[in-house]
Amino acid sequence: MKYVIIILVFFINLKSVAQSLVKYELVINDTTLVIQGENKKVIAVNGQLPAPTLKFTIGDTAQITVINKMHHETSIHWHGLILPNNQDGVPYLTTAPIKPHSTFVYKFPIVQTGTYWYHSHTMLQEQIGMYGALIIYPKNYNATKDQIMLLSDWSNENPIEIERSLHQATDWYGIRKNATQSYAEAMRENQGKTKTKNEWKRMMAMDVSDVYYNQVFINGAAIQKNENFSAGDTVRVRIINGSASTYFWINYAGGKMNVIASDGMDVEPVPVDRLIIGVSEIYDIEIIIPENKQFELRATTEDRTQFASLFLGKGESVSNASMPRLQYFEGMKMMNDMMTISGNMNDMGMAMSLQQMDMNAIMYPELQEKEIITLNYNMLRSPVSTSLPEKPFRNINLTLTGNMNRYVWTIDNQTISESDIIQIKKGENIRLIITNNSMMRHPMHLHGHFFRVVNQHQAYSPLKNVIDIMPMETDTLEFHASEDKGNWYFHCHILYHMMSGMGRILTYENEESSNLPEHPLNLKKVYHDDRRFYNGAEIALQYNGSIGEISRSNTRWLFQTEWRVNYTGDYENEFHLGRYIGEKQFAMFYTGWDIRRNNEKENTETWFGQTNTATKRSVLCLGLQYTLPWFIVTDIRIDQDGYTRVQIRRDDIPVSKKIRMWGLVNSDKEFNIGARYIVSKFTSIGGSYDSDLGAGVGLHITY
Repeated sequence: MKYVIIILVFFINLKSVAQSLVKYELVINDTTLVIQGENKKVIAVNGQLPAPTLKFTIGDTAQITVINKMHHETSIHWHGLILPNNQDGVPYLTTAPIKPHSTFVYKFPIVQTGTYWYHSHTMLQEQIGMYGALIIYPKNYNATKDQIMLLSDWSNENPIEIERSLHQATDWYGIRKNATQSYAEAMRENQGKTKTKNEWKRMMAMDVSDVYYNQVFINGAAIQKNENFSAGDTVRVRIINGSASTYFWINYAGGKMNVIASDGMDVEPVPVDRLIIGVSEIYDIEIIIPENKQFELRATTEDRTQFASLFLGKGESVSNASMPRLQYFEGMKMMNDMMTISGNMNDMGMAMSLQQMDMNAIMYPELQEKEIITLNYNMLRSPVSTSLPEKPFRNINLTLTGNMNRYVWTIDNQTISESDIIQIKKGENIRLIITNNSMMRHPMHLHGHFFRVVNQHQAYSPLKNVIDIMPMETDTLEFHASEDKGNWYFHCHILYHMMSGMGRILTYENEESSNLPEHPLNLKKVYHDDRRFYNGAEIALQYNGSIGEISRSNTRWLFQTEWRVNYTGDYENEFHLGRYIGEKQFAMFYTGWDIRRNNEKENTETWFGQTNTATKRSVLCLGLQYTLPWFIVTDIRIDQDGYTRVQIRRDDIPVSKKIRMWGLVNSDKEFNIGARYIVSKFTSIGGSYDSDLGAGVGLHITY
């Protein structure tokens, strides 16, 4: 596994009092050294997680030299900055990728102030530490009472393996988080009816995040302290969520927090008890050190499995109380009411927007004990008018869609590679009306522009470049198309959602749209991300033989081979090439073959009065698989000889946290039933009874 190390070299060359050229060098290396604590959790990666902070003053010109010493190409995106399109840093879309062992110089004027960050936009590099804070100060700003709080998530797994696992619908991360919501757990909590209804609607277990992380960090450490503040000090904390896929709750042990900026733009102070910060979002808050003690500013993951701490002040420590475990079955009840059996959201007649109705709140035990003021977007007010020029708006409606079972994330049920580019013109007022018709939150980020989040403050609606859109919400964003040219990316900033296709490209049609005309295949490179294939396997090695399948699938296609074989030479092998159809991909048409030989079996009559040819068969076939309620997969096929087979199967029945059952029966009067106990992510101990192979126990491999 590779970990990214960024080394910083910094110097300033003053050109004049009014403007300076600020130069940085970012040297990017590979390393495999990981420092671990006694509990085996990663606590640092060569002390360089995250990358260093870049600091500028408005009016500067930034010149940042990126020296790529890796064996892989890379890129840097300057998140939230207004800059020329060819400096935006999205490889193959706006800026050429930085090839291995090469150097690229970014140069652009600094035209704004605020808290921002930078990160790689190449594959999954952001997950392994390639990000850092970027702060732009007003002139003559005193930063002595400032504190940066850069949040991140860390997994001991290679992010390539994380991504593959998500596309295989493994529930291993749910096991690690104690969030499987199995039938045994449902019975213990008198929620058997809730669990049954959940699976009737073909929904997986309730969760608020996709990945289990081994640790989360603040500025590269699980615990950080700053003792440079005293009683009575007001501290500006610049909170940046630089994680790949984790939302964080922010709580302060010293009292209320005043929110004073969001995504780099000032807002009128809003006092709150807590806030949730979406992936890639930024909040500046002011807190007061009430006395000479160290007060904890805690960042807790939304699933409440991990937290990191920043202690500010001097003296004894004052900590926050831990956030209680989520009441998952209460969330499952809510989800059952929100979702139709067809897999779409039921709006239930509610007008939801701007985080004002958190449907997950039903899972928060702390709200049953006291009233807590939680930040939402309707509370944010710009100190200056954000009204756009007086001209008509062009409305663009977008619906956030997805398939959690197959981990396909889309807009209007299309991945970025399947969709048309959105053409805009300089000088237009654009209104994006976005509805979330999925069960996940999505932090949507627009490159190179700020948009108005239209709320109760109307002309003083806040400016942002990231908006967290919750399930069932509809939010309205407005921006003025002010750029001269270029392709600008609009995407979900959960890394694994973006890579699976949840994004759109906005292109200025009145000017040359591509900054890289010498590379005609650039757009194909961008589209490649959501077309990639992922491997999977389920293999049982038992004393009576082997049963298994190996698959390779992407957003729409599946290649699959399955087998049954004993140790006397009898075997069955089927191969399917399938295409998923429909918004929720419950159906798949396929073609393939069926080859088998069984010397110990006699031909019998099927359910349909045909002769079972299981003793010897070699045929091509066409079929349809359809996922029924309770995740029962019905398979109907016909082969070249007119032989018809109907099969039903159910895999991965969650009996308990670590016990899974399955069953299969078909019109050839074949059946298989079994169970396994999960030992690790890839291994289980299990047994089964098969109509052909008989009973067996052995090792089960899941990949």
